[in-house]
Amino acid sequence: MLPAAVMQKAQQELVDWNGLGVSVMEISHRSKAFIYLAKQAELDLRELMQIPENYQVLFMHGGGRAQFTNIVTNFLGDNGRALYLTSGQWSSSAVKEARKLVGESAIDELLITQRNGESVDVNIPELTGEKSQYRYVHYCPNETVDGIEIFDSITSPWPVIADMSSTIMSRQIDVSKFAVIYAGAQKNIGPSGLSIVIVRDDMLTLPKLPQSSVMDYAIAAENDSMFNTPPTFAWYLAAEVFKWLKALGGVEHVAKVNQQKAELLYQCIDSNPFYTNSVKKSFRSNMNVTFKLVDDKLDKQFLAQAEQAGLLALKGHRVVGGMRASIYNAMPLAGVQRLVDFMQAFADEHQ
Repeated sequence: MLPAAVMQKAQQELVDWNGLGVSVMEISHRSKAFIYLAKQAELDLRELMQIPENYQVLFMHGGGRAQFTNIVTNFLGDNGRALYLTSGQWSSSAVKEARKLVGESAIDELLITQRNGESVDVNIPELTGEKSQYRYVHYCPNETVDGIEIFDSITSPWPVIADMSSTIMSRQIDVSKFAVIYAGAQKNIGPSGLSIVIVRDDMLTLPKLPQSSVMDYAIAAENDSMFNTPPTFAWYLAAEVFKWLKALGGVEHVAKVNQQKAELLYQCIDSNPFYTNSVKKSFRSNMNVTFKLVDDKLDKQFLAQAEQAGLLALKGHRVVGGMRASIYNAMPLAGVQRLVDFMQAFADEHQ
């Protein structure tokens, strides 16, 4: 979900942006007007996330999957090795992409999710070793498919890279604890086709693999993310989302609302024997609430009636089944209350 206010403004400005008589998609990305937009967007993001000065903020092509490849080509040249912590679908996908490029021996994988029957827990390891052992350790703080979120930072002797596609700006984090943060835009930032990469300066000096200049982080940094024509409309919408967040009160404000939304929905699930959630409470995602109907024969009926009630995209990922409510920043508390009311009514009807 994108903020309604942002979508309405984009609709008004679609054919006349900034009084120029044309769309933001129709002007040069090197024009004064767009360069101002780009610089302000970076300043707003830096303020929202409290990004230190020794980090570059890049607006990159592609989604999160593109960065699976980019972090390998940008940081694993010259016989580099990396450690990947896997906790669900997306971290596992990152491992597969990395191994396509550098092979099995260059990528060590450590499974940190434990499944005991229907129960799901996460074991955060104590990482120790020589600094030269790995170029980086990679993990995904929020697994959208599995409904798992890791709230504490990973302590590591190696630079930490995090895929924050589905958790960025949902709560405040200490950026200085990460060497690289990347995020596909289509959760809490804007439309698909754009990624934000926040990279510490020293990481840009690591040996690289051969790669396209368009995906080279150092070249992107040197050219203010405009080595070639960027996805200008996605960048414009991201800039508007940043303004919207600031007007609301910033990340601290939305974090409180996100906590309220998640607690409301999990309380409904836990208090009603009609529904179940298998993730240990301390690792339940605030962004992606997964649940199942105890009687899965009612799944199709649940989804059909939910859609009739205006509650969309509740079907769980095909790998895990069940239901999934994605309650990103733009979803208001009233929207979650509406879902809870429907779930309670549906349970009363079928119990």
